[in-house]
Amino acid sequence: MIVVAVIAIVASIAVPNLLSSRLTTNESAAVATLRNLISAQAQFQAGTLIDTDEDGTGEYGFFGELSGATNLRDRNGGVNGATLTLPVLSGVFRTVRNAVVNHSGYFFQMYLPDADGVGVMEASTGGANPGNMPDADHSEITWCCYAWPANLHTSGNRAFCVNQLGILTQTNNEAAGQNYSGTESQPEPDAMFLDPSTSGSILGMIAVGTTGADGGRWVAVE
Repeated sequence: MIVVAVIAIVASIAVPNLLSSRLTTNESAAVATLRNLISAQAQFQAGTLIDTDEDGTGEYGFFGELSGATNLRDRNGGVNGATLTLPVLSGVFRTVRNAVVNHSGYFFQMYLPDADGVGVMEASTGGANPGNMPDADHSEITWCCYAWPANLHTSGNRAFCVNQLGILTQTNNEAAGQNYSGTESQPEPDAMFLDPSTSGSILGMIAVGTTGADGGRWVAVE
């Protein structure tokens, strides 16, 4: 009886600490991933690896394109370009399911803008969707990526976002319009933006230190 009681006491202390440690680890990994993504997108765009309008300025990419998993967008409005032989992202991001990447307890989703600035998501299995292509001109200057827990309160708490400005933001993920968790509840393209004039637009100002379009407060990650 004494042994059982001791084990129960130890477990009551250890389990919450273990869960807290896992949440912290996963959130730190998500932040590190988004910081790496800033560099990867900058390298990809500067290398003019995609230039669908052939104006000499490169465009940003989706996970499938950045990781070399899918064909690049081509000048004919399709996805018949070559694949990257020297990917700018690791092989982890080659696996895209339902337009998101699942990594270290977090889901990651990339958005590129269409002609109206509205965020276009990746194709279900990665890369661009021929039926819903991003705009060439807007994609030369804008992208954003969200990260949120695969299982809220179990694999992580906070949600994060970053865009071409290199400003990494976070929200406590507790507002009424948030509670992002897995594929059941995920951020809209404009979630961290300041009341965009067009719903879903990712071209406007981001909400740093104030309320985003999703009703949550977004602040910079130090």
